[in-house]
Amino acid sequence: MSDEPGRPSAQITGSSRTPGNAAQNPGISGRLVLVMALASGLVVANSYYAQPVVGIIADTFDASTTSVGLVVTASQVGYAFGLAFLVPLGDLLERRRLLTGVLTVTTLCLVAMALAPSWQVLGVAALLVGVSSVVGQVLVPFAASLAAEHERGRVIGNVMTGLLLGILLSRVVAGLVTEVLGWQAVFWMAAGLMVLTAVLLHRELPKVPPPAQLRYSALLRSVLALVREEPLLRRRMVYGALTYASFGVFWTPIGFLLAGEPHYFSDAQIGLFTLFGVAGALAARFAGRLADRGHGFTQTGPFVAATAASFLLLWIGEQHLAALAVGVALLDLGIQGTHITNQSLFYPLRPDARSRLNTAYMTCYFAAGSLGSAASAVVYGSYGWAGVCLLGAAFPAVGTAIWVVETLRRRKVSPTARTASR
Repeated sequence: MSDEPGRPSAQITGSSRTPGNAAQNPGISGRLVLVMALASGLVVANSYYAQPVVGIIADTFDASTTSVGLVVTASQVGYAFGLAFLVPLGDLLERRRLLTGVLTVTTLCLVAMALAPSWQVLGVAALLVGVSSVVGQVLVPFAASLAAEHERGRVIGNVMTGLLLGILLSRVVAGLVTEVLGWQAVFWMAAGLMVLTAVLLHRELPKVPPPAQLRYSALLRSVLALVREEPLLRRRMVYGALTYASFGVFWTPIGFLLAGEPHYFSDAQIGLFTLFGVAGALAARFAGRLADRGHGFTQTGPFVAATAASFLLLWIGEQHLAALAVGVALLDLGIQGTHITNQSLFYPLRPDARSRLNTAYMTCYFAAGSLGSAASAVVYGSYGWAGVCLLGAAFPAVGTAIWVVETLRRRKVSPTARTASR
């Protein structure tokens, strides 16, 4: 499937298998979807525990807010590396065995974070945790492969709901645990959860032969071939990157804003405040169901535009907490709605290469988030919250403009071709 009328999808360079008949897929059980959602949420949380407690970490190591902000960035950079070099293995190795091994590494890295003697060591450990915390990005395409055609968007949305709740609840848990036991206890807890997650996945995941038989180097090259050959994938990478960059822009300095004047939030209160982003998790389910009905392109523009509009409320929220809360909800709604729409559209492109499709998309996605996070740490120190909001709005504003241009182009296409391309 392609988003350019009349153009068939190309075949993966070096692929050794032909995609099966999707109509013969019996689907995936609700129990397994729940397990995948739970595991995705528990693992992705590892990359976000530090965000609401950056202030107390800075105090512990007598470091600047900019320095500790880079610890958050390190985790995002590591995640991008994991997406680029670990997630493709989901098409090459038996997934249950792969995920158990990755979670073992994640556990060891979390222990290193708990024992870190300086913010520099903490940053290195956070980088490694990010690299190994890509389990959810193997599970999402795995779930898409197991799902029947008519339920794929819904299944993706459900697994992503678990992942998004993991992101949101990680901040709440981090704030509460830090308030009672200190920030180091957060990472000891996370290490224990990874052991339990590894056991759960080993017991519940089906043993499915990998869809590709390639050398690792050829596997990585085929990711680039996918980007080159699939215009729909490239467009979805752009939409995803421009919205997730704003995610990194906002969430990196929010702990500093809430801890300072006029809010003076405690670590626990900062964590609880992030629950306003639960709208993002709801958008994941809503967007997936709409995409199943063929509305993927149409819903993209409103979701991207909502991301940009949220920064007006977030700017007002520097002094008014209610506006900040509504802005957070709207921000996560726009970002996650765009994200689930993107995945629902590009996974059907290559049934035998879903992990590699996800690698291409998510590497760009998290690289953009890392860029936004790093830029935000610098901008906040120099221009304050207003600079952060202006920067955050700029990325999705460009995405909205691209969608408008694409909409005008599509109106020139015949109705039949437009329906076929969604």
